[in-house]
Order: sequence, then C-alpha cells, then structure tokens
Amino acid sequence: MKLKSLSAALIAATFCASAHADGNTASDHAPIGVMADHRHKKGEFMLSYRYMWMQMSGSRIGTNSVTPEEIVTTVPNRFAGTPGQPPTLRVVPTDMTMQMHMFGGMYGLTDRVTLLAMTAYVRNEMDHITFQGGMGTDVLGTFTTSSDGIGDTMVGALLGLDNGQKAHRQINAGFVVSIPTGSNTFEDDVLAPNGMTPTLRLPYPMQIGSGTFDLKPSLTARDRFGDISLGAQITGTFRLGSDEGYSRGDIGELTAWAAYEPRPWVSLSTRLTGRTVGRIDGIDPLIVAPVQTADPDFQGGETLEILFGVNLLGQEGYVRGHRLAFEVGVPIVRDLNGPQLETDVMFSIGWQKAF
Repeated sequence: MKLKSLSAALIAATFCASAHADGNTASDHAPIGVMADHRHKKGEFMLSYRYMWMQMSGSRIGTNSVTPEEIVTTVPNRFAGTPGQPPTLRVVPTDMTMQMHMFGGMYGLTDRVTLLAMTAYVRNEMDHITFQGGMGTDVLGTFTTSSDGIGDTMVGALLGLDNGQKAHRQINAGFVVSIPTGSNTFEDDVLAPNGMTPTLRLPYPMQIGSGTFDLKPSLTARDRFGDISLGAQITGTFRLGSDEGYSRGDIGELTAWAAYEPRPWVSLSTRLTGRTVGRIDGIDPLIVAPVQTADPDFQGGETLEILFGVNLLGQEGYVRGHRLAFEVGVPIVRDLNGPQLETDVMFSIGWQKAF
C-alpha cells in the first residue's frame, strides 16, 4: 500500500509542477472528443492517438424504445416479395460495440496554417436475435457478426482567422477531405429465419468505410477567461458521389464546451453535442435481408449528447509536454429514423505530444 501511494505521489508531482515557460496549459486543447480544434506554430509537429469506444443496445423508432417482438410483428420488410423474404422483419440487432483506434498528425506550415492527417483502425461487433420465418415471436436463435480493418483517411488544413496575438484565443476554419480507404464490402455468416447460415454482405452500420470522398468543413472558436475556457465548433460531412449503389447520409454537428482549470496541468470539461444524420441515398443491391440495418430508410436521425472530460498536461520530467485526456458521454435526446439501435454510452481516451 505504501509503495502504491508513493508511486501515485511521484506521478502527481510530475503533472503538478509549475506550468511551462511558454505558457502551455491543459485547457489549450479542446476535450479529446473534438477533432481539429487548434493549430500549431510554424515548424511544430504534433502526434496523437485516440481510442474511442461506443456501446449501443435496444432499438428506437423516433423517440420511443421498441422491443424485438414489436419490431418483428409490426415493421414491414422492404424486401418482401423477393424470393425467400418474409413480409415483416424477422432479424433484430440487440447490441453493437464499436471500437476505433485513431492515429493523427499535425504540422504548422505557418503560424496561420496547420496541415493535418488522420486514419483509424475500426472494429465493429453486432449481436442479433433471429425469429422463425413467417409470423409470430418464436425465437430461432442468436448470432454475432463482426468487421474490422483500416477506416477512411482524412487529410486537410486549418486556417487561422484570428490575429494570433492571444495564445489562448483561436478561430480556425477547417478544410478536410475524407478519402475512402476503408472497405464497405464486408461479409459474415448470419442466421436466416429459415435456419440456414449463409454468408452475406453485412448491412450499412457494419461497413467501416463510407465508399465515397467526403468534404468535412469546420469552424472552431475558443477563448479563455481566467480559469475558464470556452469553445464551440460546427462541422459538416458532405458525400461526393456514391459507391456500391448508395451514399451515406450527410452529417451536421454543433458542439460547445466549457472547461475549468484549477491548475495549469489539469482541466475539467463539460460538453454538449447536437448531431443530425441523413438517411442513406440509394441502396446496395447486395444488402438484402429482413433486418432493420439493411433498410436505407432506417438510418440517421437527431441526437443530443452530454459529455464530461479531463485534460492532463505533463509539466516536468518524462511526462513534460505529453497530454493525456479522457471523455465519457451519454445521449440525452434521441430521435431516430427507426427502428434503429440507440447509443447508450461513449468513451474516449487520447494522447497528444507536440515537438
């Protein structure tokens, strides 16, 4: 016990020492869940790693939760009439876990322009219940599908719109393009309502890549008032073209945060995020199944989330200049184009280091 207490005290001491001579503090960066929030000085590099985890369970139509039994007895199957397709949905997802390892780099081309690049390794898992073919609520069995691989890659730049005279104040316009390096043709074995276990192309939420080049503009503003820092960011995702017969819905997001910095090495944040996601435009002809995730109309919706975070900035010794941050959030409003799985909790942890 004494050894653990001594180790904790030594780690705390390295973070709690006086602030850097250049004035960097924990709240100079936004909460770790906010991307492309700051720019760098000319010639400065920054490397980053983020781990993001999201858990979804249960289904929702609009603002109302629905059970698997309600779904299979009331929701029509858009593929009814196709050989082997029942009149209503007969497979219902119950849980989904998404994990993402994000690797990023930033470089200050000038004091006003920062270049950035980011890619990710993604793993998705989804559990399902299969009901027997035809009608009724008799359960045939359960199964799990998964997909994992490199996701899409983002490259772009941040342009400073402020005069750069105040270190804690920045207004940045982001110009980012997402390159479709992630696959959108994953397959896996499923349990069909007739008891067969065919290998099929997985539905849209299980595909890692968008399949399209996407424009991702943003506008971010942040400032500091004593121990309090405030910030806001508006972002968009606009799909260019289509692939495999469809394009994902456009996305609009607005987030705002406030952070309190009791010491230069730590800041505590609260953040609100509102997001709207459009339905899928088109359809993949190989995604045909009596499950809600295979219907392009059962995608997207509006959500409002609240998140709480901690930013740490090392001050001395081996942690000097290293940033470690955490953030956890839950939805407080969900209005989904359902039936659709609903998010329960999301968590992020990240590391950043400038050179």
